[in-house]
Amino acid sequence: MLSIANRVAKLQRCQTLMRNVSRASYHTNSLKKDTLYSKISPLGSPSLSLKPELDEWVEKGKRVRIAELQRIIHDLRKRKRYTQALEVSEWMNNKGLFTFSPTQHAVQLDLVGRVNGFLSAESYFNNLTEEDKTDKTYGALLHCYVRQRQKDKALSQLQKMKDMGFKLSTLTYNDVMCLYAHVGEHDKVHNVLMAMKNDGVSPDNLSYRLCINSSVAKSDVDGVENILKEMESQPNFVVDWNTYAVVANFYIKVGLKGKALDCMKQAEERLDSKDGLGYNHLISLHSRLGNKAEVLRLWGLEKAACERCINRDYINVLEALVRLGELEEAERLLNEWESSGNCYDYRLPNTIVVGYCGKGLHEKAKAMLDDLVKRGMSTNPESWSRVAAGYLDKGDIEVSVECMKVAFSLNVEGKGWKPNLRVLAKMLSSLGEKGSIEEVEAFVALLRSVIPVSREMYHALITAYIRGGKKVEDLLTSMKADGIETDKGTKKILSMKQSTS
Repeated sequence: MLSIANRVAKLQRCQTLMRNVSRASYHTNSLKKDTLYSKISPLGSPSLSLKPELDEWVEKGKRVRIAELQRIIHDLRKRKRYTQALEVSEWMNNKGLFTFSPTQHAVQLDLVGRVNGFLSAESYFNNLTEEDKTDKTYGALLHCYVRQRQKDKALSQLQKMKDMGFKLSTLTYNDVMCLYAHVGEHDKVHNVLMAMKNDGVSPDNLSYRLCINSSVAKSDVDGVENILKEMESQPNFVVDWNTYAVVANFYIKVGLKGKALDCMKQAEERLDSKDGLGYNHLISLHSRLGNKAEVLRLWGLEKAACERCINRDYINVLEALVRLGELEEAERLLNEWESSGNCYDYRLPNTIVVGYCGKGLHEKAKAMLDDLVKRGMSTNPESWSRVAAGYLDKGDIEVSVECMKVAFSLNVEGKGWKPNLRVLAKMLSSLGEKGSIEEVEAFVALLRSVIPVSREMYHALITAYIRGGKKVEDLLTSMKADGIETDKGTKKILSMKQSTS
């Protein structure tokens, strides 16, 4: 069984190496003019360094345009690839090709805060010249504090901006509202909106949406509706699709399906025809109401309207179909994605694996994972762990252990996955009762290389030893040396020895 896990791990390492070396790409038009943007924008792994590409461009004597670099940074930020965006921004600054304006310093300060935290952002701000310490850079540092819920620092920064005579913008007031929302002081969010209007600063959709969210947090239906009515009643103010989607989401949560559908209709009418995120929101909302026909209709509109659907869009629709229980439809969509030319992303097949497991179809889930491995595609430990749990529930301990071994072989420390200890405890118990001594020892040795030793590991070993007629005295000594005392469970297992002797 372990050999299968080793083969999977080897394939995974090869897959990762190929992604890092070859820069997996989306569709690109080979007839387009070769530009720096066209070299950078076909993004593969978010961990890929862009500096070599930038250096190579300059070494070839090609022209570097500040507007193009800013476009690249904007695109990377939009895709939440902040580390890469910061790398490009720092490259611009360090090369000395351009003199950063306060606005560009504000962008880099924000990226520094996102990637390295507010202390690094403070350091960057303190090293700016006095000429560059404008409302833009002060505001960017305020935003860093708000994002990391540094209430005292944020309010102190706001007071400094007031003392320096900066005119507070809508963005600044929105940041303060975000701050109070983050720390759970929802009544103060509404107070900031009132202060904003009293100071002659016009709220935007985000301002009102923050207040709506604060009312949502308090399950205040009247509060939500009053804010929405205020927005709708204002002349020359257009309520955007996002606000209606937020309200629709709230109505779904409180069981007001009719009102939710009305808001979703309003949201769709306000969608930009090429706004993939807007379509994704509405698709998700309709799936929660069980509207398969609306999900497929909106997906058709999104594909027709958008130049290209990216992985994010496919994942959203797959999740919607799985939520609806439409696994065959999801399989067809996965086949469509595979032929789209988009770069491989294990999250797409994993969405269907989760759907299979939720329906008890663990054989189909394992078959899909096996097929991915066979084709050299990466999988993740959580998928294999889910399948292992399913087989365990069905009493198939051999396949369950096999799948869990694969999960451990794919695990990378610090990458977020943690094995389900309840599942492991059940698996150890079952393996101790049914497996051979060699199988239990091998599995426990694998576990000990990944997680701390536990009582359940020793109990499995003791049970297997007693069943196999092997002495357990050395095990009990090791158990005590590991700081694990015998308990009622241990004594109960040991009583098996007496009854079988």
